[in-house]
Amino acid sequence: MTRDACVALDRADVLAPLRAQFALDAADASGLVYLDGNSLGPLPRAAAARVRQVVEAEWGDGLIRSWNDAGWITLSQRIADKIARLVGACDADVVVADSTSVNLHKVLSAAVQIATADAPARRVVLSERTNFPSDLYVADTLARQHGLQLRLVDADDVVAALSRDTAVLLLTHVDYRTGRMHDMASVTRAAHAAGALMIWDLAHSAGAMPVELHGDGSPEGSADFAVGCGYKYLNGGPGAPAFLWAHPRHTRRMDAEGWRQPLAGWFGHATPFAFAADYRPAAGSARFQCGTPPIVSLAALECGIDTVLAAAALGGLAALRRKSVALTSLFIALVEQRCAGHGLMVVTPRETEQRGSHVAVAHADGACAIVQALIARGVIGDFRAPDILRFGIAPLYTRFVDVWDAVDRLAQVLASGEWRDERFAVRATVT
Repeated sequence: MTRDACVALDRADVLAPLRAQFALDAADASGLVYLDGNSLGPLPRAAAARVRQVVEAEWGDGLIRSWNDAGWITLSQRIADKIARLVGACDADVVVADSTSVNLHKVLSAAVQIATADAPARRVVLSERTNFPSDLYVADTLARQHGLQLRLVDADDVVAALSRDTAVLLLTHVDYRTGRMHDMASVTRAAHAAGALMIWDLAHSAGAMPVELHGDGSPEGSADFAVGCGYKYLNGGPGAPAFLWAHPRHTRRMDAEGWRQPLAGWFGHATPFAFAADYRPAAGSARFQCGTPPIVSLAALECGIDTVLAAAALGGLAALRRKSVALTSLFIALVEQRCAGHGLMVVTPRETEQRGSHVAVAHADGACAIVQALIARGVIGDFRAPDILRFGIAPLYTRFVDVWDAVDRLAQVLASGEWRDERFAVRATVT
């Protein structure tokens, strides 16, 4: 594959117009290649004007009236309804609020309560050793609070580790380091066959590929709970609000039996502006709201989600997935062709059905320094300890020529040995 061939692929790409939704003019002018959208999506062009409208007109002029007049009070649910279209859920079952970790605490608490009420002998929360650390911190803390055990196993052993003592299986759909993707449908069925509840973290999949939380619609194939991030592939801006989903079979039970989520707050009350002294949870997933919605951040998040929904007219999430597979396959092939002999090892699966939308490459001695040297050459990826160079492929805006240029510069960094310069050995706070 040559660079000219990549340019030709971009010209033929039916999804190419989607890149124009983002403020990438400065990057294009400087030749910068941005491959870190799996950590922070770029700025949607519409977001700056929308946030300015919220700040200057709705807040500045409308003041508190904007909760009603500008629709602030329903903004989070309108956004949740849009996210539902991206994850195979029904509108009312998705909530936008808080952070991914906070939302995980809520749904894991609910799952543990349900699982142990039905089968008190189930005392294990099962997850992967390599799951995102924040998820494991939340799970460990909650397990300790409830007298449960957090059991960690290797990714290949997850299904085999399910047993009669498993209450909940908690997994991230796409591994944040390696890019390995679980078969959501088959793992969910295995968890249910073992009598456990299934929670998915969609932080590295929602917005980059089709997700079907309801599976085939059967109880066995439908997940129980899910959480997800707003600032990665959903392009909602730094620290954007996250989302959660609860299957209606569980919220109906919570309604019937009066169960609360652990962070009961006034926006999760059935009638928040009644200001009642006693707490009465809102029906359905709305109970998982807590405090006042962050309106400015929500406005930016909606612009980001709209960039993903814009793909619907050009083939939808299936088309995004096809492009993602093509781009990641090209990246892997080019690395193996052009960077051989420099100690790199691709750790992302070659099998496309097991691959998310980023490529991870290991280097035993200098992964962090190589990433820093690559950034100095105008290719932004990131480093994940202890030895991973990670490159996010966001099919909404990543081009085939971006992949070629990134690997070309990676080859130059390796061949020149410039990554060994002491300035690249200084690790920044955020990697």
